[in-house]
Amino acid sequence: MRRLLAVVVAAVLAAGGGAAAVVGTPTEAKALPNGLAVTPPMGFNDWNSFGCGVDEQLIEQTADFFVSSGLKDAGYEYVNIDDCWSLKQRNADGHLVPDPAKFPDGIKGTADYVHGKGLKLGIYSSAGDRTCAGYPASFGHETVDAQDFADWGVDYLKYDNCGARNTPETKDGYIDRYSRMRDALAATGRPIVYSLCEWGNFDPATWAGGVGNLWRTTGDISDNWASLRSIVRKNMGLYAAAGPGAWNDPDMLEVGNGGMTDTEYRTHFGLWSMMAAPLLIGTDLRKATPATLDILSNREVIALDQDSAAVQAKPVADADGHVVFAKKLANGDVAVALYNESDTAATISTTASAVGLPAADAYALRDVWRHSTTESAGTIAASVPAHGTAIYRVSTPDRWSSYPPAVTSQATAPPAYPGAPVSVVAAGSANPVSTAVTNDGRVAITSVSAGLTAPDGWTVRATSGRTAAALPSGASLSTQWTVEPPAGTKPGTYPLTVTSAYSWAGHPARGSGSTTVLVAVPPTAGTHALSDLDWLSADNDWGPVERDTSNGETAAGDGHTITINGATYAKGLGTNAPSHITYYVGKTCSSLATDVGIDDEKDGSVALASFQVYADGVKVADSGPMTAADPARHLTADLSGVSLVQLVANDEGSANSDHTDWAGPVITCG
Repeated sequence: MRRLLAVVVAAVLAAGGGAAAVVGTPTEAKALPNGLAVTPPMGFNDWNSFGCGVDEQLIEQTADFFVSSGLKDAGYEYVNIDDCWSLKQRNADGHLVPDPAKFPDGIKGTADYVHGKGLKLGIYSSAGDRTCAGYPASFGHETVDAQDFADWGVDYLKYDNCGARNTPETKDGYIDRYSRMRDALAATGRPIVYSLCEWGNFDPATWAGGVGNLWRTTGDISDNWASLRSIVRKNMGLYAAAGPGAWNDPDMLEVGNGGMTDTEYRTHFGLWSMMAAPLLIGTDLRKATPATLDILSNREVIALDQDSAAVQAKPVADADGHVVFAKKLANGDVAVALYNESDTAATISTTASAVGLPAADAYALRDVWRHSTTESAGTIAASVPAHGTAIYRVSTPDRWSSYPPAVTSQATAPPAYPGAPVSVVAAGSANPVSTAVTNDGRVAITSVSAGLTAPDGWTVRATSGRTAAALPSGASLSTQWTVEPPAGTKPGTYPLTVTSAYSWAGHPARGSGSTTVLVAVPPTAGTHALSDLDWLSADNDWGPVERDTSNGETAAGDGHTITINGATYAKGLGTNAPSHITYYVGKTCSSLATDVGIDDEKDGSVALASFQVYADGVKVADSGPMTAADPARHLTADLSGVSLVQLVANDEGSANSDHTDWAGPVITCG
């Protein structure tokens, strides 16, 4: 449920580069012995799209759509009601009462309708006295509520973590509260999947397998890239806890809700499937676009989530914002995801041996998004767009030679500094770019040529050879180019695309890859308030980064005057940790100065955060841990010869969201 809690982003990501450690393996959790959720649950939940706007008509129309659209046949089964379904008070006998205006046929009537479609119904409550939206919840009423759910025909219970309760805020207290409902559900005799929405506060991956069928490992997801990226970081290291009837739950799907691109939504759906996560659609399917339905109904991706081996993908490589996941499948194949969480396109690669495949003459790479197959001598690579994920199902077939060879096409521009997340080019000047066309297949390719395209009006020239008569297995055609944006090109990010043409065994083929470059203008001479300058990027855990106000966590402009320990600031940047903001200063600035602290809007007893400044990837200022009770701390940083400056706010691993203020930040340039 919506709440003001944050999830962890690795500090190195906020710093814009460097290797990030793979999260440690948790203690393996046993599975609840109720025989349910042998594969991750699939279905729908209304909250992400409708909030409290749930009613019987929505649930029934969603069930209808599951059937008519083919989603039911693709594996979607549960149609789940979230918060706000009941009246605000229990009846005189102590029972929850479905709101008759929303559910005129009651939950029982709605369940009967859903069951009539061959589907199952889910419902919601919380392990406190009130739900997150303020409706009556189930702590102290577990036996009555569980029996009502069973009598109504409920098949799935999402059990949240809101409301006052009489157990301690400790791991043992959480286990006690959630175990009470587990036992009450079991006593009804009805098979009901039990979903713990514990928010990841007390490492449920280490204990929740004996309590529920799935457990939330993170705070709530939001429909934006920063939220998605941070949740992946939190969940991806918990692979050892997953198994039949016991699943890590990184929250429901936002696919189709409009806050991310289709590339980001494919990453969302693809990584949830790789991580054996529940696939609970959170958009209004009655209005879903063809692109949304294409993502949600991709059976090759769904098959990875539902694979009977019941394995969550393991991260086997993680550096510079590029992560490789490997997931062993029941038939001996391995699913491989090449995930690019960085802000620029990149070629990501691994090998068959690195992902656990046995030695073979060649491997078949089945692209589950493009529904095409190539053969490889052992390299598994792709040109992956920013925030994108390529996914292959890799096998060792006997007849691999019937597939075309895997060929990667890569474009590379010099980074702003070694390891920088962006490449900067100057308008009105010739900038070097290199391309490589590489044959990863076992069979040679012939008549190879490379091309490079840039935006209209840009000048592109090859300065070395761009053709090759043949490329045997493992060989590359490398070409040097100059790329010149015209003088006066508007600052921004622009694509460069490398194209390749070649033949294999007499068959013509083409390929492509891309990168992005930044045309940027440094600040003018003088002293500037950072909130008056344009940033390159700004990621925030809740809501957008705010200019000259605190962070309000939802829409732009919903913050208040920046206030730290009673001191107010007219200028600044309001963030919600974890967050990072990147500025281009183009080696023209000398220093930065700012106050930092947690806004007085937050409770000093629970808020915890820290602030760092990075100059070209090197930490040059650090506040150390701070609480909301602390006065502002003053940071200064030397920016001499620096291209990129990043302001990083970390939540120091605390579950509470933190309103992290950069108060009065100024930069001196010229």
